[in-house]
Parts: sequence; structure tokens; C-alpha cells
Amino acid sequence: MPEKKSQSKKPLGQQKTWKLFDQNPLTHSAAHYLMTIQRLIEEQGYARVTDTAKELNITPGSCSISIKALRKKGLIEEDDNKFLRLSDDGVQLVHIIRRNDELLEIFFRDVLGVDPWQAEIDACKIEHLISIETSMQLATFIDLIQSDKKIAKDFLAALKKKKK
Repeated sequence: MPEKKSQSKKPLGQQKTWKLFDQNPLTHSAAHYLMTIQRLIEEQGYARVTDTAKELNITPGSCSISIKALRKKGLIEEDDNKFLRLSDDGVQLVHIIRRNDELLEIFFRDVLGVDPWQAEIDACKIEHLISIETSMQLATFIDLIQSDKKIAKDFLAALKKKKK
């Protein structure tokens, strides 16, 4: 699901930027539905509304309503036997979200020195919000920081020293 490029590379300013938050194609809740369905399929070979509801600790009725919205967006498909699967776009989004989560956790925990539990929580909060461009740049940064290059080791050492 390719991201739309903004018309202008100029900063929008604080007054306009916050409005873009609502234009994100995926809510936090929707991201968890997609990831849960994909995980269920990977673990048990299938996913149904009842399985998804149980995993998310919500009622099947509530789950059904949310899944219907995701079907309308073309992210989930349901067969005649009520088995769910993600569309190609849904699978791609799950892949992006998982990668963003991994990158953000590494960044928060290993670079910024955030407690691992808090790093996991914070990564979960924003994994579905960052752009592909930001995710790619973060991946490049993480690769450099995790390398054996002297500059990376010096940077991390200086950061840890500054934190104390």
C-alpha cells in the first residue's frame, strides 16, 4: 500500500501538521486487528472473528464491526466458511508495522536507553504512524549504530555518558 507523497517538501507548520494525524490510513486498533489475524493464521493456519475477538479480549460483535470496516478498506477478506485472511495490502501493512515496531524498540531501548518494557509500549503506540520514508531512514540509522564502526561505538558511549 504505497504512501502518498506530499505535494510540497516545505514544512507545514504546527497549526497544519496536527491535522495530518487523522489522515493516517490505519488506526492503532486497526493495526492490532491486522497483526492479530496474521499471527493467528501463522500460528494455527486460520483466523475467524471469534478467534480474533478472543485474542484481543473484546466481544465477537465488536470485533465483527471492526473487521467489516477493514473489509471495506480492502485489507481483510472473508471466505464462505467465515475464515479471515489479509489481502495483499493488509499483509504489506502488517510487514511494515512489524518492521517499524522492531526498529522503534531497538532505537528506544538500545540507542536512547529507555527501559525495555517502556520501549515496547512506546513503539506500539507509534509503529503504525510513521511514514515509510522515516522508517527507512531509521533502519539506516539502526544499521549504522549496530555496526562495529568506531564512530557508532563512540556515539553510543557518548550518549550513555550524557544520560548519567
